[in-house]
Amino acid sequence: MRRCALTFWPRPASSWSGRSSGLAATPDIQVCPGCGSRLQAVDGPTHAYMTSSPACWAAFNVVIAREFGDPGLMDIHGLTVDAWAVQHPGDGSRRAIQSVGLHLARLWVQLDQGSSGRAANRAMLGFAERKADLPEMPPRQVYAVTVADVVDASDPEAHRTAVMIWARAVWADWADQHEFIQRWAMAGSK
Repeated sequence: MRRCALTFWPRPASSWSGRSSGLAATPDIQVCPGCGSRLQAVDGPTHAYMTSSPACWAAFNVVIAREFGDPGLMDIHGLTVDAWAVQHPGDGSRRAIQSVGLHLARLWVQLDQGSSGRAANRAMLGFAERKADLPEMPPRQVYAVTVADVVDASDPEAHRTAVMIWARAVWADWADQHEFIQRWAMAGSK
């Protein structure tokens, strides 16, 4: 399996199978070790340090390529990146540990504080200055919504709705860490 920092695999949305029934991976289905999504198997790269299947990484790239291709979707792009990142905690390296905390903090800023776009990115940059004090977050065992629930939403409004559902579900999946993340984020604003 090759690893890369960012590779776009623009495939037509109709080629994705989305969620699949059944519990085990088959030759045609890959189960992502990060988020648990079940997608049509592909052979290809994965993220450099966030643990995912090639199919999940490819689906994420389809989703973000759609956002980069439609300026009207860029206001939710941060939610997409943050939702995917916190569902793929990574290899245990310091950067992977920090990634989960930073992306959780930006999800909080966007979903609970109402920031988006540049304001959310400025908050993330401020958080990044203090990333060294982020502890490793306990991994999740299952996620209610994953990129598999978003990848086939090719219509812009359907895409926007799917991303909002995904981001809110991911934030809810991390409910046991909300208080910590909020305290940590607020400590930097003092």
